[in-house]
Amino acid sequence: MLSTLPPFMLFAFVASITPGPTNILVMSNSARYGFKAALPIILGACAGAAGIVLLVGSGVGQSLVHLPGIQTAMRCAGLAWLSYLSWQIFTAAPQTIEPQALQKRLGLFGGASLQLINPKTWLMAFAVISAFAGDGADQQSRILHLSLIFFLISLPCLSAWALLGTGYGRVKRSPRAIVNFNRCMGTLLLCSAGFSAFT
Repeated sequence: MLSTLPPFMLFAFVASITPGPTNILVMSNSARYGFKAALPIILGACAGAAGIVLLVGSGVGQSLVHLPGIQTAMRCAGLAWLSYLSWQIFTAAPQTIEPQALQKRLGLFGGASLQLINPKTWLMAFAVISAFAGDGADQQSRILHLSLIFFLISLPCLSAWALLGTGYGRVKRSPRAIVNFNRCMGTLLLCSAGFSAFT
């Protein structure tokens, strides 16, 4: 376990920090509603991804992925939901950070469910299990540790995206800048969703 820990930590960092649908949603929500509003999304997304690593490691995920049409269904559901969220962001009103706007945030469940329908997250979990879990009697213990480490590494990575969004929201307060940001984030999310679904 100790010999594979540094490469796994690097893998988890790269998987969490690189742009993707979750990162874009976190940044967009924090820019519009503030850092605190993005925290439930961050926690949900990190817990969802770590939970999928556990599911795959326990064998449940493996049987799910081998069911006929499940990957296609996951891709379609993920693309539909992310397309809807893209449109919501693209057409969002030019509001700055306001307390009453917090009720519109995606939330803990939204962050977690994004991971459940994202084929990329499942593929990442399979890569973790096949490359870092190893074999033997202590495999389940290693899988639990890998899941926990992935959760702990992904938290600051997604938080960094939230801080970027919050910084932008505080600097660019004009309605025009906010509309442009929303349109840019909506477009990026749609592109990211299409890339995730078709690669």
